[in-house]
Amino acid sequence: MSFADRARIIIRSGKGGDGHVSFRREKYVPDGGPDGGDGGKGGDIIFEVDGRVNTLTEYRHKRKFQAENGEEGGKKNRHGKSGSDLVLKVPEGTVIKDAATEKVITDMSGENNRVVLLEGGRGGLGNQHFATSRMQAPKYAKPGGEAIELEVILELKVIADVGLIGFPNVGKSTFLSRVTNAEPKIANYHFTTLSPNLGVVDLSDGGFVIADIPGLIEGASEGMGLGHEFLRHIERTKVLLHVVDGASAEGRDPVEDIRAINNELMKYDKELMKKPQIVAVNKLDLIPDESERKKVLDTLKDAFKDEPYSFYGISAVTGENVKEVLFAVKNILDKLPKEKIIYESEFDIKDLKKDEIPYTIEIDDGVYVVEGPKIEKMLGYTNLESEKGFLFFQKFIKEQGIQDQLKKMGIEEGDTVRMYGLEFEYYE
Repeated sequence: MSFADRARIIIRSGKGGDGHVSFRREKYVPDGGPDGGDGGKGGDIIFEVDGRVNTLTEYRHKRKFQAENGEEGGKKNRHGKSGSDLVLKVPEGTVIKDAATEKVITDMSGENNRVVLLEGGRGGLGNQHFATSRMQAPKYAKPGGEAIELEVILELKVIADVGLIGFPNVGKSTFLSRVTNAEPKIANYHFTTLSPNLGVVDLSDGGFVIADIPGLIEGASEGMGLGHEFLRHIERTKVLLHVVDGASAEGRDPVEDIRAINNELMKYDKELMKKPQIVAVNKLDLIPDESERKKVLDTLKDAFKDEPYSFYGISAVTGENVKEVLFAVKNILDKLPKEKIIYESEFDIKDLKKDEIPYTIEIDDGVYVVEGPKIEKMLGYTNLESEKGFLFFQKFIKEQGIQDQLKKMGIEEGDTVRMYGLEFEYYE
């Protein structure tokens, strides 16, 4: 069984359908006008939180996810069909990162439960849009907008108030099953807990969410065992409930265990050490002698007298002192800020859009085709019929470096330049 709380996938929105070039062909209209329809919009990639999903398993078996492309426009002004969106369901708490930079794109938490991550390309305009008084039969239509492809990392960081930490087999699962409605699978072997078990603790004056997080071994901060998965889930919790084996039932030393786990926390992220920590010294039912129990607790308190930890001797099996621990946790939570930890976005998807390229120049059968969003926008508000408008247009071409680029590409006087349905002869 693999631990499915991290996946690396490629997502791709749909390409916009191309605009169509066609002309009316009617019996008594020999020279019908342009009637090419627009292309359909490409489908979006949408991420959505689904309460019935609690792992990222689905994204470990499939690598690439693609929305549908938009259809090309047709004759008689027929609009191409838009491509279907692709909705990807994820558990709450999934952080989506750009794989190349590991920067956070969005955090599917709190009210952020539906995000259009990649927009589909816009549909291209048919040739009917490019008719002017000068050019009544444009043989040009706009291509559809490009699809956007991105490799992302999905990371599930559990949203719980309290993180239950400790080495394997110290009794965390037993503790969780006693205090919550969770039903963890409990067995006596290492790495029993392969995915976080979430449970709700109900107390008379309110409750909280507690997560039994995968068992930890030394070297976890370097990714050994299930280390990184364990540490990732701890980041959102507000209080750490550290369970140790007070009876040393498996020959473990509780003092060394606390040091080892806190050392891993610090190596992974020093901020984790700022979280309040309560230590539940478990399995005291295996130490019937009261003086021996006291000795165990005194040893722990003395070893960590410089740390702000609270120690409680408990038995998860019999329930001894368990309620006292829960009330201590609730008391700390009540004093902390109520808002959940949400990861801020560090990556702007807009940076990926190919439309942001200032312009492109291609040679098509001897014609220099110049395109780009700035050019298209400029043509939209410039009246080339007027002298003032045409002078503005010439200045724009020069300032944008288009004229210099045309020269580099070998344009000569009298050659044809095409810009979105507008064709003219080039002269210096």
